[in-house]
Amino acid sequence: MGKARFEKALAAFPHRDRVEVVHRSFELDPGRAKGDVQPVITMLTGKYGMSEAQAQAGEDNLGAQAAAEGLDYRTRGRDHGNTFDMHRLLHFAKEHGRQDRLVGILYRANFAEERSVFTEGADRLVELAAEAGLDAGAARAVLADPDAYAEEVRADEREAARLGATGVPFFVLDRTYGVSGAQPAEVFTQALAQAWGDRSPLQPVGRGDAEACGPDGCAVPQNG
Repeated sequence: MGKARFEKALAAFPHRDRVEVVHRSFELDPGRAKGDVQPVITMLTGKYGMSEAQAQAGEDNLGAQAAAEGLDYRTRGRDHGNTFDMHRLLHFAKEHGRQDRLVGILYRANFAEERSVFTEGADRLVELAAEAGLDAGAARAVLADPDAYAEEVRADEREAARLGATGVPFFVLDRTYGVSGAQPAEVFTQALAQAWGDRSPLQPVGRGDAEACGPDGCAVPQNG
C-alpha cells in the first residue's frame, strides 16, 4: 500500500521525470531460518502477543485498506517466512533494470495469490523472476549461490539502521526526509514538494559570460 500511495503522489509530481526511485532491502524477520514457514496469523500472535481474533481483525483491516487502493490482498491463508533470497534476487534485478517490476510481482505473489513464495522454493522465485523479464537460468544461478548479492542486502540493512528505519515501508527522500509507514498519498505529495523545494540551487562560479565547452572540449587561449 505504501508503494501504491507513493506512486500516486509521484505521478502527480511536476518534477517526476527527475526523480529516481531505488528499492532497498529490509528484512522484517532476519533471524528466521530459511525453511521455517508458518501462517501469518500464527506469526502475529507470537510476535505481538495478540489473540487470533485480534490478528485476524488486523488482517481484515489491511485487506479493506488495500481494496481502497485497488490492490488485491488475501486476508486468509497467507504464510510467513525468510525473505533473504528475494532480496538477493531484487539486487540482481536492479542490475538489469527490472527491480521495480520484480518488486510488484513479489508483492502480488505474497499478498494476493494462493501459491506460496516460501514453500515452493527456488522454482517459484525463478518463475516470478522470469515474469519480470529476467533470464530464468541466471536467476536460478543467483539463488543457487548463497553469496550472490548477499553483501548488497546486508549493506542496505546497515544503511537502514543508520537512517533510523525500524520497519517498512520507510521512504527516504534526497537522503534528508523520511516517511515511515503507508502514509496517505497527500503526505508523500508534501514530502516530495518539500524535498524538491529545499534543494540548493546551482551557484555559478567565475564569469557568467564565459563560453561553454562543446563535445570537442574547450578552446585553448593563445598567448601573445
